[in-house]
Amino acid sequence: MTKFNAARMLALLVPSALMLGALGSQYIGGLYPCEMCHWQRWPHEFAIVAALFAFGTRNHRAAVILTVLAALGIATSGALGVFHAGVEYGWWPGITSCSTTASATTLEAIMAAPVIRCDTPQWTLAGVSLAGFNAIFSIGSALAIFGLLARRGISA
Repeated sequence: MTKFNAARMLALLVPSALMLGALGSQYIGGLYPCEMCHWQRWPHEFAIVAALFAFGTRNHRAAVILTVLAALGIATSGALGVFHAGVEYGWWPGITSCSTTASATTLEAIMAAPVIRCDTPQWTLAGVSLAGFNAIFSIGSALAIFGLLARRGISA
């Protein structure tokens, strides 16, 4: 596998795996996402689409640009993860403190919807929250993608 193909593969597999983990923790594990959790998902969704297009095009220049865009999306999610983790650890104040899991239309439904706080992690492993893990994996993989592209000397 060439370094470029490895970069494209990472650009597709990492955000896909992180999104599967996020959706699994939500729908199987019952960990409902807060507002900032949703913010971290959007760049991963963008990265998946960009990486799929990078595999789908025969134009090498376009494939490189799409891979770089996917890596930027992954890095953006990582940066949002750093911000969210900092809010959870109390390093700085957050922009928002809570959200609900559904769009309720009646007062009863609004009152029954759980409130998910952005400044309190729902789950941690060794003191690292899901936002922290997203930051670590996203920033690390984005750097790896950029490193593979730079090491190969790939230019658009």
